[in-house]
This record gives sequence, structure tokens and C-alpha cells, in this order.
Amino acid sequence: MLRYLLYEVLYTRYHEQFHPWLDPLNVFRYITFRTAYAAITALLLSLLLGGWFIRKLSEHQIGQPIREEGPARHQVKHGTPTMGGALIILSVLVGTFLWGNLRNGYVGLALAALVLFGTIGFLDDYLKIVRRRSLGLTGRQKLLAQSAISAVIGLTLIYGLDYSLVLSVPFFKRFRPELPAALYLTFMLLVMVGSSNAVNLTDGLDGLAISIAFITTAALTGFTYVTGHAEFARYLNIEHMPEVGELTVFCGALAGACLGFLWFNAPPAEVFMGDVGSLSLGGSLGTVAVMVKQELLLLLIGGIFVLEALSVMAQVFYFKFTRRMTGRGRRLLKMAPLHHHFELIGWKEPKIVFRFLILAILFALLSLSTLKLR
Repeated sequence: MLRYLLYEVLYTRYHEQFHPWLDPLNVFRYITFRTAYAAITALLLSLLLGGWFIRKLSEHQIGQPIREEGPARHQVKHGTPTMGGALIILSVLVGTFLWGNLRNGYVGLALAALVLFGTIGFLDDYLKIVRRRSLGLTGRQKLLAQSAISAVIGLTLIYGLDYSLVLSVPFFKRFRPELPAALYLTFMLLVMVGSSNAVNLTDGLDGLAISIAFITTAALTGFTYVTGHAEFARYLNIEHMPEVGELTVFCGALAGACLGFLWFNAPPAEVFMGDVGSLSLGGSLGTVAVMVKQELLLLLIGGIFVLEALSVMAQVFYFKFTRRMTGRGRRLLKMAPLHHHFELIGWKEPKIVFRFLILAILFALLSLSTLKLR
């Protein structure tokens, strides 16, 4: 909105008459400037509204049910205000609305993904609160809803925007296969649904999912910017997509909102993001990765999320396999997802969060290094 009002309207139309007084408004054309202030806006909004928001959640008794089969120490967190992810969504919407170009199709689609995945999470959280137990939507219901949203986003990209069906493969300079539309759409669904659920699985310790989401978003912001920048894209030999550059502002707002929420979610958490936060964050990260054509590299950028999801899959597979072979199911880990395994072997919660965060930074740096390793 500010870009349109201050640059396109005031500066472009009246610059000649009011030069040089309108010269400072030229800064609103630059994506880097608007990305920084979108992040600051989302961060400050989260900080300013966070305390009030938490009080309202407490007044309405919107507390987190804790599953009984989880680590016993988590029972003390029962009743902690949840659905704080709504604050993240609001902060991103305001930050992007103020500083982004809302006429850009990629920005609009990213905002739609944020809200729609968040709506699934909201319904899941709402049912948990109403039923007073840690069961909301069934797994099948969530998967169907996530798949439907991902399909709409994918179809819009393929048939509604100037989107290439060439697959970007990390570490390979010339290997860029072009996939049929149906196959690429299926691939998109796997990325977006998988990302949404991976962040959801990681959200089990105070500050864990949101801090790693910040690191992942920061890395994706870099990829988004160079993808939309002609000279950087040509130098780094990545596909140049001019319209995607504006998506950097959305990523900046998302990173700022993550930091703002972390202020209240740091151990001991004053509020949980709930599924409304984790599903919207994961869905947004997957959507951005698809838009900037870094779907495969998302496995490295969000390495912790991948490890958490794989730990659940491995646990389920091993249990079913051993039950079929021996008649008695055995567990590969003490508990899945992976962070709970480390809890049960004696690691303190803050130590797990900080060690996972260090690994997340390492994964992000390694992913950025692939820009030259081609």
C-alpha cells in the first residue's frame, strides 16, 4: 500500500513539479528497503499486541490440552494459552499489506496460503479446546484439506502465472528436467503438505518450531531475493523470475513475525502457536519454496523439520515392521518426534531447543552455499 501511495502515486506523478522534495520517496521502489521495514513492522506489531493477545486468550480460557502419552514434565504446561499463531498471521498480513505490492500475483498467493493453512489449524485448535482434549481434526481430514489448498495454489501457479515447469536440482548446473504439468503439480502437493506437517510435528517444545522457522524463513528470503534479481540470478546461474522478487517482502514480514512471537514463546512459553501457527508457517514455507523453485533444496534449508518428520515416519514403520515379524511392536526411538526422544534420555528442554537451533543455522548456511556449488 505504501509503495503504491508514496511511490507510484506521489513520486511518479508529481516528481517533476515538486522536485527535489519528493526525491526521498524513491526509496519505496526498492525491495530491500521494503523487506526490512516489513520485517520491522511485523516484529513490532507482535511485540505490541502480544501481551494483550495473551491476556485475551487467558480470559476466554483458550488453553492448550496436553496429550497424556507425552513426557510427564509437559503436564505442567496444561492450560497455557494457545492459538497464538493467529498473532503471527495478523503481523504478516499487516507487514505485507503496508510494504508489499499487493497487485503481484505471487504475493497474493503467498498470503492466501498463509491464511488458508492457518484456517485448517484454527479449526483443529478450536475442536481441541471445545472437546477439552488433544484431538481435533482427524489426520485424514487435515491431509485432505491441506491437499486441496495445495492443489489450488499449484494450479494457480501453473495456469494463472508465468511459472516454469523446469525442476531446479541442487548442485547440478545443467540438469534441469522439465516435468509434465500433472507430475509437477503432484510434486508441489508433496512439498506444501509435507512442509506444513513437518513444522506441526516440530512444535512440541517452547521456542523450538518458531526459532527454526525464523532461520528457515531468513534463508528462503535470500533465495527469493536473488531469484527476482536479474544480475544475481544470472551470476549464480539460477532461474530468473522477475515477479518473484516482490515475494521477498512477504518473507521479511514472516521472519519479523516469527521473531516477535519468539519473544513470548521462549522458554518458559507464555503462549503456544497452536496448529493455527504451525500449519500456516509450514504451508507458507512450502509455498515460497515452490514459487522460487527451491523445492528440493527445502529439504536442506529446513533440515530440522525434515529430521523431525522422518523420525515419526521411521518410528511408525519400525513399530509396524517388528510387530509383523515378531508379533510385538518395538520402538526405534523412546518417543517421536525426535525432540521428545532427547527429552526422555535426559536432555533439558532449553538444551534441546538451542542445540536444534544451532543445527538449523548450519543447515541454512549449507543451503546458501549451494548457490555457488553448481
